[in-house]
Parts: sequence; C-alpha cells; structure tokens
Amino acid sequence: MKDRLPLIGITMGDPTGIGPEIAAKALSSPEIYRICRPMVVGDAKVMHQASKIARAGLKINPIKEVEQGKYEYGILDVYDLENVDIERLAYKKVTRMGGKSSLDYIYEAIDLAMAKKIDATVTGPIHKEAIRLGGCPYPGHTEVYAHRTQTEDYAMMLVEGKFRVVHVTTHVALKHVSSLIRKDRVLKVIKLAHRAMKDLGIEDPRIIVPGLNPHASDGGLFGDEEEKEIFPAVQTAKEEGINVEGPIPPDTAFVKLRSGQYDVALAMYHDQGHIPLKLLGFSWDRESGQWESISGVNVTLGLPVIRTSVDHGVAYGKAGEGRASPDSLIQAIKLAAQLAQSKKSSRT
Repeated sequence: MKDRLPLIGITMGDPTGIGPEIAAKALSSPEIYRICRPMVVGDAKVMHQASKIARAGLKINPIKEVEQGKYEYGILDVYDLENVDIERLAYKKVTRMGGKSSLDYIYEAIDLAMAKKIDATVTGPIHKEAIRLGGCPYPGHTEVYAHRTQTEDYAMMLVEGKFRVVHVTTHVALKHVSSLIRKDRVLKVIKLAHRAMKDLGIEDPRIIVPGLNPHASDGGLFGDEEEKEIFPAVQTAKEEGINVEGPIPPDTAFVKLRSGQYDVALAMYHDQGHIPLKLLGFSWDRESGQWESISGVNVTLGLPVIRTSVDHGVAYGKAGEGRASPDSLIQAIKLAAQLAQSKKSSRT
C-alpha cells in the first residue's frame, strides 16, 4: 500500500536559510507519511543539523538512489548530494556555496522527475542573489524549471486554501508589464488555469479575469489594454467552452474570488496577485512579535513535471534559531501529493 503513495522530492533550499529547518519540521509530521513518500533532495549533514535545530528527533538516512529510501515516519530520507562544507556553513548569509548547492538540488529534483523516478517536486526557499553568485542566469525557481524542462508556456499559480491566483506576468519591472499583456498570453494563462482546476478535481472551473488598470480602464479612461488584449482573450476562451468572466476591476475580482463565486483568478502582474494572497496567508502575533502563520503555496503550471513551492523566502533573520514555521511547506507537500495522485488516476 505504501508503494502506491506518490514519491515526492523536496529540495532543501539554501542551506544558510530556513529551508533545512522547515523540511525537518514538516517531515516530523506523521500526516505527511499517510499521503506520500517524502524525500529531501539536499545534504545529509545539513539535514542532521537541521533536525537538531528543529528538535524533530529524526533519524537521517542518506541515500544515493531513490530505491534506497525507507519512506517511514521517523526516518528522514535524504537524497544526498554532499555539496555543503558543514564547517563553513554560516546561517543568515548570502553565500556562493549556498546559492550553488541550492541550484544543485533543483536541477537534481527536476531530472529525477523528468526520468519519472519521483512523482512530484516541492521546492524549498532560495535566495536570488545567492543563486546568481552560484552561476544561475535566471531570477528564480520558475524560470529555472522552464529552462531545464524546455517549457515555453508556463505560469505561476499561488494557492491559499480555495483562494487561487494565476499570474500573466511575474518577475518584470512594472513599467514593462503593459507591453507583455497580449491576447495570446492572457488566453494561454486562462487555459493553464482551467487545466489546473480540472487537475484539482473541479469539473467546471469558474475563472475571473481582472483588468490591468484601475477600474479595468473604465471604458478607456485609464488605458486600453482591457479593450485591445484582455477582453478578446476572454471572449475566445468563452467560445472554446471555458467558464470565464472579465475583465473586471481588480479590487472587485479578488473580493469575488474570496467569496467563493469563482475558483481561480488571473493576475496581470506580480504584486496584483501576491498582495491579496499574502494578506490571507500571513498572520502576525503582536504579543510575541513573531509570525504566527506563513502559509500559501506556489505552483508552476504548464510544466511536464509537478512543481509546488513555499510562498516565502529564506528568512535569514530566523535561520538556525528553530523558530521558522513549516506551514507553507506542509501545504506545498500536500498539494503536490494531491496533484500527483490525480495525475496517476488519470492514467488508469
């Protein structure tokens, strides 16, 4: 029975950040082992140290092949790349070693998934400056995955419970966004969102599309992207049988999404989608002066492999202290397992 559970590769993230600690905390939950077979792609010595920091009490099992994993609660299987000098490891710092090693984990996880040795990948947090120092020409996970898998049409989806947002554009200066809002791109993202909802078991997904401009341009008073690019994309999608509405004013679109009137919304640019999701998923405790919850999951749509991720960074300020929250990682693992199980079911 255990062998039928999806095998999930979880990248450790930057070893100088909270990635190893939250991986240890997440995999100290028996609930995870009831839904999947988790394996950390990382460095066994770092994970041993992280287990101590997290007070997880896990037995570390270094492996070199997926088949060597135990996949049992209490044992943390680490696909060990042995690429961190533990004597030089310094938490809370941007380092070339941290950037290079975190890139190695991503590449290995992608390759394992492409070779069908694992059923899905979950990525821990990385630091953009560190991966650049480590030799990466791309700004983040999404672009690395797209390049490694030779994927052209992809999009970022953020998930917080039933609040789901798929981005038309992401890591680009705001002044360039308008030039990237084109009918073909908007239509592709609508289709990716529709497919993702179907994969989550929603038979007739309801999609809402916000405008780019305030009031969705208010009939052309504040821009013409809605009339020239977004509306034609929505109309074409409707003609193809997709249940989609828009463009409507962005502030209204996300209120409708939260109320449950729609299953997923598009976002025309990075912060348009990230701000409402983080307002829902992040909770600050005033008394303790700490984050009570940091939740939300990042999913890359359009790839030939499943990839979910935490929706937060390396949190250098907390690294090595044992107080980082594993909430987002736990949600990412659960969603990856759900998507992998859905993919397996569709094949049978």
